[in-house]
Amino acid sequence: MAPQLTLQAPLQLPPNEVPAYLNRLWSDHLKDSSGAATFTLVVWEPSWLQQQLIRTGRIDGPITGLLNGQLLDAARQAIGELGLPASTAPTAPELAWALGQQPGSHEAEDLRGQFVDRAISAHQPRRLITLAPTLAGDQNLESTVAAYCPLPEERGLTADACGDVVVLRGGMGAMQQGLAMLQELIPDDLPCWVWWNGTMDESPELLDALAVPPRRLVVDSSIGEPRRCLDLMVQRIERGQAVNDLNWLRLRTWRESLAMVFDPPNRQSALEQVVQLDIDVEGQHPVKGLMLAAWIADRLGWHLLNNFWIDGGAGEGRGIGAEFQRKDGQSVQFRLMPVPVGVSKMHPGALVGLRLICAPPERSPLCVILCSESGGCMRLEAGGVASMELAEEVVPLPNESEEMEMARLLGGGHDSTNPLLATAAALAAKLLPN
Repeated sequence: MAPQLTLQAPLQLPPNEVPAYLNRLWSDHLKDSSGAATFTLVVWEPSWLQQQLIRTGRIDGPITGLLNGQLLDAARQAIGELGLPASTAPTAPELAWALGQQPGSHEAEDLRGQFVDRAISAHQPRRLITLAPTLAGDQNLESTVAAYCPLPEERGLTADACGDVVVLRGGMGAMQQGLAMLQELIPDDLPCWVWWNGTMDESPELLDALAVPPRRLVVDSSIGEPRRCLDLMVQRIERGQAVNDLNWLRLRTWRESLAMVFDPPNRQSALEQVVQLDIDVEGQHPVKGLMLAAWIADRLGWHLLNNFWIDGGAGEGRGIGAEFQRKDGQSVQFRLMPVPVGVSKMHPGALVGLRLICAPPERSPLCVILCSESGGCMRLEAGGVASMELAEEVVPLPNESEEMEMARLLGGGHDSTNPLLATAAALAAKLLPN
């Protein structure tokens, strides 16, 4: 957390005593402070990858739940050692599962919930609850409680910015058993964010119990089976729940870069004459690419006619194809393909490149290529683009952690789903063949 005055050392209590203890804490020991009138943040923090890397002796502890360079380097090394495809992202659930099949019994101190990024703590959560499931499925539920206040000199903050931290740790069965007590810890009079910081496939009953409306749900659609990721978001959005997707936020620079390419007046009319859209992604997780395609299609008023799987040939895996209809009735062909990469980026399904071909009447076709690095442009430059006007850009990728993106959401309020995300998720779900 940001510099703060800890009013007590973290105290381990029997779980059933936590609600009463927190009530006494604020009514007796902190009676001069009502606490920060901000929000509750509930974080599902399984950290399976970090736990498995420590258990197998590939990195040292403690378990913090935070990604860092050492962890990502060890994960990428393990990808090669375990024979996983090179395009496997270090945060992919497949890697944690493969590590789980390896021997090892190294242990480390578990400090999840006590290491909170400065960007999040700067928003002064009134109550921060971390659910930290352990590899040992039979471990009993443990709870730790602490109160904190920012240092007075930090931007003139007062005791009314104080909050408390609760950590629940144990096996998956214990997590389920602790749900009733957990619900007592979430005040009804403050907004509540539920950050599902793990794969969207696991523990659907737990997710449903935690993320009940009007609580605001934050997910990462790059982590989990693609159909499940898209359908879950669409269903929640259709029910009126506020949903935020970190994977969607990572598309920001791609959307901005594409808009800038077409900013010159002589190119704007070409947007009405798109005939082909190609997107390359790392590995077999197409959600990010589908959402970018859906955003483009929605902004340009295209209508989806059909979709289908594409056989990518040996070693590439299946791609996704679709046909859209423009406003003028003309056809637009869409193709999303998984491509091999040397070193994968942090998250599954990262974008490698995008190609948009426009065929304005009475002038040369325009080919726009965006790529994450110059080498990624070469594949998209093939296929006869030499006869076209070429506009090529390397997209600057932000180097921001999930915690930074989460802090941006907390700062912006976001008590409803971003309309662009709502539309893109729904169309992306239709683009993904059954």
